[in-house]
Amino acid sequence: MHAMSHREHATSTDRQWAAGTHVAALVLALLTSWTAGFAGMLAAGVVYLLKRDEAPFIAAHAREAFNFNLSMFLYACAVCVAGLLLLGATVLTLGIGLIVTLPAGLVLPVAVAAIAVMWLVCSIVAATKAWNGEEYRYPLTLRLLG
Repeated sequence: MHAMSHREHATSTDRQWAAGTHVAALVLALLTSWTAGFAGMLAAGVVYLLKRDEAPFIAAHAREAFNFNLSMFLYACAVCVAGLLLLGATVLTLGIGLIVTLPAGLVLPVAVAAIAVMWLVCSIVAATKAWNGEEYRYPLTLRLLG
């Protein structure tokens, strides 16, 4: 059986905790800058550790929030590494590589914006689903905490 409970099994307090987990993860990630979204993982991780044995609904949402924030953090790191590699390739070729690296470099801001929008929208959707006592699985999420 999946760890998430249905609406009739989640108390009002459980739903508030679960929704709060998604919101806290997003707020902490935003306050520390979304590229340092490690704080978002920390918030969800703490809730998971506190509630995993007593409230399966809360634990399931906290696990999802943790995995999603970790995934977004890793995606943001990948974009940063790609940017550094493109910059390095441009410098190493004394600017001649700019012909190749410039188009790829123009894609990076789009990737950053897509990650940021996805992070914001999915976190709000997850919090709303939790508030309503529903399950939610974030898209494009590495499920490392099981």
